Amino acid sequence: MIATINNGQLAKKAFVLQTHKKACEGILNVLWDEGFILGYKISKNNLKTIKIFLKYKNGFPVISLMKVLSKPSLRIYYSVKQLWKLDSSKGIIILSTSKGFMSNNDCKNFFLGGEPIILVK
Repeated sequence: MIATINNGQLAKKAFVLQTHKKACEGILNVLWDEGFILGYKISKNNLKTIKIFLKYKNGFPVISLMKVLSKPSLRIYYSVKQLWKLDSSKGIIILSTSKGFMSNNDCKNFFLGGEPIILVK
């Protein structure tokens, strides 16, 4: 999904299509809450497809960088204390927690740690 969004924004597309998965939907909820995408819609005809509406500001993509942090080959976990030490002004980190996918700011508010999935700037 990350590569699809990056390639869609490089091609200046209004929307991209992605296979529907619960993990993708959780990440898209966080991206929408933080204002990085305009929204997403699950197709009525084909329930296995999500239409992601990309956001631009003055002709430039809002998302300048999306990077995968924790991989199956190298897992990373952040505690709440480690999250407070991170600089959140440079972007957000989407974490997988016991309460679902959350941004680093939400994790600080709920005192939750987790596995960082994506860095978004």
